[in-house]
Amino acid sequence: MNNRRDFLKSSAAVAAPLLVSARCFSADAPSNRINVAFIGTGNQGMGMLKRFLAADLGNVLAVCDVNEGSYGYKEPEHFYGRNPAKEMVETDNLRRSKSGTANKCDVYSDFRQVLQREDIDAVVVVVPDHWHRTITVMALEAGKDVYCEKPLTFSVADGRQMIEATRNNNRILQTGSQERSNPVSQFICEAAKAGRIGKLTRIVTKVGYNNKVGPGPGWDAMPVPKTLDYPTWLGPAPVAPYHDDRCLYRFRFNYDYSGGQITNFGAHCNDMAHWGMGIDTGGPVEVECLDAKFLPEGSLFNTATETRFRCKYVSGVELICESGPESVQTRFEGSDGWLQTGYKGTTASNPELLVGLPNKPTGTQDPHSAHLANFIECVKTRKEPRAPVEVGHSSAVLCHIANAMIRLFPETGPGRVAKWDAANETFVGDERANEMLVRQQRDPFSGG
Repeated sequence: MNNRRDFLKSSAAVAAPLLVSARCFSADAPSNRINVAFIGTGNQGMGMLKRFLAADLGNVLAVCDVNEGSYGYKEPEHFYGRNPAKEMVETDNLRRSKSGTANKCDVYSDFRQVLQREDIDAVVVVVPDHWHRTITVMALEAGKDVYCEKPLTFSVADGRQMIEATRNNNRILQTGSQERSNPVSQFICEAAKAGRIGKLTRIVTKVGYNNKVGPGPGWDAMPVPKTLDYPTWLGPAPVAPYHDDRCLYRFRFNYDYSGGQITNFGAHCNDMAHWGMGIDTGGPVEVECLDAKFLPEGSLFNTATETRFRCKYVSGVELICESGPESVQTRFEGSDGWLQTGYKGTTASNPELLVGLPNKPTGTQDPHSAHLANFIECVKTRKEPRAPVEVGHSSAVLCHIANAMIRLFPETGPGRVAKWDAANETFVGDERANEMLVRQQRDPFSGG
């Protein structure tokens, strides 16, 4: 731990009331600015980097990605990777420069080199889910504070390691659950938790359908692009032949790297469900898959294309999560009415329930930017962020246990109810379901 970091911590302890937000620190006071590296500069990473720079939240000293730069991320025209990220940072540095010269942004393909740097205080980790634990734990152990995109974990077991690394090293970890920094979501979830709609009885969450189509059975491998370090991209995942649709944005549709839309959009709406129930670090007592549809066996994409699952909580509240046309939507139903919010707007059973509802901020105050700003503020003050590691873990666990039942659905069909022990994070007396929670991973640095 370097002297600069110690100074930041001690200063925050005596001057916390003055540290209201990251924007309170003058750009003319370099000693007050946090030095950050972005690890992962693909679709989401570039978007987060752009917001970080626009809001002037700190100094971006380095960017890291296994892809030098290429087209074809979420959309064909998207050109992302480490070199485009470096160019973005240095262009922004030049724009802000009074001398007419831009500060350099270093570029890396191996995140371990980033973690060795004493001058980097924090890292923003925006990589495929199967790399989250390894990079995050190594960063925490290297003394870095971490912003890690949602879903925080790739498996239930990953979360315990991330919690221990965060707490044992006295680090800040912010989960990229940006709805926690959305004032509209804050209003709705807090209203449900406060009993504004009476006793909460049912929550319905929506996750979007798969928004990309991959190759079906019999697909052919493709040559690895020269810009991509594919063995490192695979890392802890099984060795597999390369195809464009396996990587970049589309990784989320293969269980080797993610959990489909359940862990993608579901990490937001189901996190909000727990928030509105007031059980940020709790879980259900039972879970059941009601329906699931999959592509033909042998397709490159193997996550469920459509699904519907049910959870029951000790309070009696029932949670239904289902695929639908909206990417994210959460509806709270109570004995005295309902509240609903999502990407397409906010409604209620009675307009009076929405009195005081704030507007969703835009620009440098949008939820993504506000969530990054909250992280930087907490790096300075050492306060807990809005989505700390335990909250990110709990929300991810809900998605993982749902996926366990979804993956068993073709084998068992409807009517299979599994009891869940949230305290011990295991299915009760159901070894087949517990088997589905285990994610076999290789040594991430073995290549292949």
